Amino acid sequence: MTASTLTTVPNTTVSTTRPVLWRAGVVSSVVAAAATTLVAALARAADIPLAVDGESIPLAGFAQLTLIAGVLGIALAAVVRRFARHARRTFVVVTVVLTAASLVPDVTIDATTGSKLVLMLTHLVAAAVIIPTLARRLDA
Repeated sequence: MTASTLTTVPNTTVSTTRPVLWRAGVVSSVVAAAATTLVAALARAADIPLAVDGESIPLAGFAQLTLIAGVLGIALAAVVRRFARHARRTFVVVTVVLTAASLVPDVTIDATTGSKLVLMLTHLVAAAVIIPTLARRLDA
């Protein structure tokens, strides 16, 4: 998913490619949203209650929050690409730290151990889909 421009030089064709960050980010966010919703649906099918403080988490909530996280990831990638000297490395380090930090509330909430583990898994699944996709579109 890149935009390409071809420049013809006598006896040579040179391709300059500019990655399309937002498009890849949107696609990866949608895939991640589907994946996290699937994880939650499978957990429910396995009788793991997905509830916090006694309130059940709707399946659509997993997709919605994953899409929001994806949009934030796209914005972060755009900022990092513009201002960081080593954009890919900076983006990966920052997003891995943020992903680790996102697990902390899951540990501390009032929920069953199964719920906590599934919630943490959904964070990791979303990160595993979105982070590498965006990172590949940043300069090394």
